[in-house]
Amino acid sequence: MKNKNPISRRKAIHTTFGQPASEPGKRSAPALRDPRRKYPSPPFKGQSQRWPGLAGKMHPKPDHGETSYRGSGRLAGRKALITGGDSGMGRAAAIAYAREGADVAINYYPAEEPDAREVIALIAAEGRIGVAIPGDLRDEAFCQRLVAEAIRGLGGLDIVVSNAGRQQSHASILDLSTEQFDWTMKTNIYAPFWIIKAALPHLRPGSVIIGTTSEQACDPSPELYDYAQTKAATTNYVKSLAKQLGPKGIRVNGVAPGPIWTPLQVSGGASQEKLRKFGGQTSLGRPGQPAELASIYVQLAADDASFATGQVYGSAGGTGQP
Repeated sequence: MKNKNPISRRKAIHTTFGQPASEPGKRSAPALRDPRRKYPSPPFKGQSQRWPGLAGKMHPKPDHGETSYRGSGRLAGRKALITGGDSGMGRAAAIAYAREGADVAINYYPAEEPDAREVIALIAAEGRIGVAIPGDLRDEAFCQRLVAEAIRGLGGLDIVVSNAGRQQSHASILDLSTEQFDWTMKTNIYAPFWIIKAALPHLRPGSVIIGTTSEQACDPSPELYDYAQTKAATTNYVKSLAKQLGPKGIRVNGVAPGPIWTPLQVSGGASQEKLRKFGGQTSLGRPGQPAELASIYVQLAADDASFATGQVYGSAGGTGQP
């Protein structure tokens, strides 16, 4: 007997193994987006803020994933402390972690309170615990108290993201005072040392430590003499500590951004000339946005990245290393 409703072999295979795009209840694939056009490109408007600067006052405002990041429960039940969590990559990580199911404590400089309040509100909107802990990371006693307050507020700790950093541009080493040099070293290198030491006794196997390094670690700009040194040191401590803590079941990794549009740039981290052209040297012709690194912080914290330790994940638009 002839089949009254014949179908082609191709259609049969598609029906059996494929999923028609129009089938009810199924998501259609997102449209491709040209990465060159996804976010603003230079020239940028000249602008300056008093250090440490606020993301809310930048033009254009950075994208931290406030409206774009979608979670899927990858960090359900986890408890994270993020320094510099008010803006930049720290804010992007905080938003992403909360949307992946984690409770999050953020540290920030007291002058950054307006940005921090926005982050805490976004965390709360996901039904997660958000703990705000302002303070100066140059103080060892505060770093110890920061960890204690995070553990108390979250009910534990298993993700530590040392992200806060100080970056100031100086055309010559002769323009860099000992006080300024010390400020950068204390914020970028001493603080992670103090925080990790305080947190380590509370971290169980499966916990993770993530440091924010930079393309500056391997390809330093001449005007960032002190900042670039700290990022080279961060890359090194990630690799060293991973070897030390691996036998304890604790993973340590780093994220190395390229030029990213954050308050660091408008509060002394770049000259006005460099700011106007910021990111234009990348292969994509623009700076990155913090939201574009959020998924890296999530991946490094997630259980399915359990064999990644001592790694530095780069995201620099086709320039810099790694």
